[in-house]
Amino acid sequence: MSTDCSIRVHDDALVDELMTELGVHKVTARCLLGRGLEKGAPAKAFLEPRLSKLRPPVGLAGLTDALPRLVLAAQQGERVGVFGDYDVDGVTTATLLTEALESFGMRVVTRVASRKAGYGFTVEAAQEFVDAGCTLILTGDCGTSDIPSIERAAAHGVPVIIIDHHTVPSADRPHPSLALINPFRADSEFPFRGMASVGLAFYVMGALRTELRSVGHFSAKRPEPNVTTWLDLVAMGTVADLVPLSEENRIMTSEGLRHLNRRARPGVDALLEVAGVKRSEPVTERTIGWKLGPRLNAPGRLGDAGAALEVLRAPDRYTAQAAARLIETLNNERRSEQDKVFVEAMQLLESQSPLEQSAIVVAGEGWAHGVVGIIASRLVDEFHRPAVVIAIDVETGEARGSARSFGGINLYNALEAASENLVRFGGHAAAAGLSMLPIHINSFRERFLEAVTAQGPKTVIAYECDAEVGAGEVSERLANELQTLAPFGKGNAEPLLMSRNVEVKDSRRVGDGSHLKLTLKDEHGRELSGIAFGLGEKDPGAGNRIDVAYMPAVTQWAGRKRLELSIKNLWLTGEAG
Repeated sequence: MSTDCSIRVHDDALVDELMTELGVHKVTARCLLGRGLEKGAPAKAFLEPRLSKLRPPVGLAGLTDALPRLVLAAQQGERVGVFGDYDVDGVTTATLLTEALESFGMRVVTRVASRKAGYGFTVEAAQEFVDAGCTLILTGDCGTSDIPSIERAAAHGVPVIIIDHHTVPSADRPHPSLALINPFRADSEFPFRGMASVGLAFYVMGALRTELRSVGHFSAKRPEPNVTTWLDLVAMGTVADLVPLSEENRIMTSEGLRHLNRRARPGVDALLEVAGVKRSEPVTERTIGWKLGPRLNAPGRLGDAGAALEVLRAPDRYTAQAAARLIETLNNERRSEQDKVFVEAMQLLESQSPLEQSAIVVAGEGWAHGVVGIIASRLVDEFHRPAVVIAIDVETGEARGSARSFGGINLYNALEAASENLVRFGGHAAAAGLSMLPIHINSFRERFLEAVTAQGPKTVIAYECDAEVGAGEVSERLANELQTLAPFGKGNAEPLLMSRNVEVKDSRRVGDGSHLKLTLKDEHGRELSGIAFGLGEKDPGAGNRIDVAYMPAVTQWAGRKRLELSIKNLWLTGEAG
């Protein structure tokens, strides 16, 4: 079941108390309450995320198993293999681990996944590290389910340390890795489970630095590294992987964005340049989500993620620019392939009555496997239900897909219920990957839809607003104050305000006609500018009155600042519910 819009309800006394205690606008106080932050230290800490507030890694399962072996590897200058998955989280994790281990005195062989080789840490990758003379292997953003590969390395006397955040499958025997550092282990007691793998890697390398300091490992010849310089990588991987931007993630991402804004990493600077982000523009979580993330994902989506690793590891501007230009080319190819697959998927769905089903399962031959996750997300946005998109490779006889959730459906549990049709699957509640034989697609669809239906109908509110305000209450001060709640993302959505019965002075479709530019008049006759992306079809026309859900922002144009409403949806007055 879904509803268009609702307004969060809070105790007015609590709102007033929080507003007075923090010295903030009443709307900001409502937004904080909507995020579960009542009076006192939690709300203040949320508004002032500081590294000193990061909790120590006490209780993080697997860490105490890993540290002694890592200390030994550093002391002996061992050759260590690092393997990362092919998405942004995997590549940033591999980069962070490589830079950290090298700064601790180890020799590092780094590899990242290729979609052509299959999911995760493969047996072939394990053998490659063994052949390269590695005496220890670390994996990032993969490895939890890659038992045969871990066993292959162990058979050659090479232990494996897993740093991963994917669901831990049930098992009837101990995990074969030396250490499984995964917050979803049943015995993990660290209070926050929401870190991406790159955040976990930061924690592990920070703990290793502390251990090495205690044994006198650092000296004038080997200075102790400043671990905060790796937080730019943490911010990129955390935002791109859509994990909750709360607790430790909020703190690390906030500090990481400060590092990103310095553009000190040549590869990031080059990527921002090819993406058209001017040096005068701030780098925010939106920059990661819309500019950096898609480009770092592009190489892995089309095949080998090595180009993404190369740009992040680029030692100078010249090398970085060459790598960034290659990535831009790959990103353009990714866009073209993505558009083609989306059109074909929509054509196939015309005969499936998707709105009458609990979920969407669509498969096509010749689709690039690397874009099916994006297509699944677009289908979720289009049909408001979980989606599985499967690419059938005629040459290999394999069908590989990606799944995205909607409305609180636990994808991992649904896939587990349909696993008799799968060769393998992995992921978590919101996103997952899977593979099967093409002949099993129809039976998988039936079982998966049954499993989603069995989880029960979910109440989904398309637009849940933090506060209802008169348009005349909106100011630059309020917009700037709401920005202190950033970075925004999963678990910390942008504040959303609702104003009703607002007069439309002017509206026109802009761009390719899919967007709206509006001029509104508040109750005092003041004009407000608004932009509504993707709402061209809802043009209300001048002279009408609308109810509007939006986020106020202060924008800059030609050196001048002005208040603008980022409009998320609008209704003719009385239709929003």
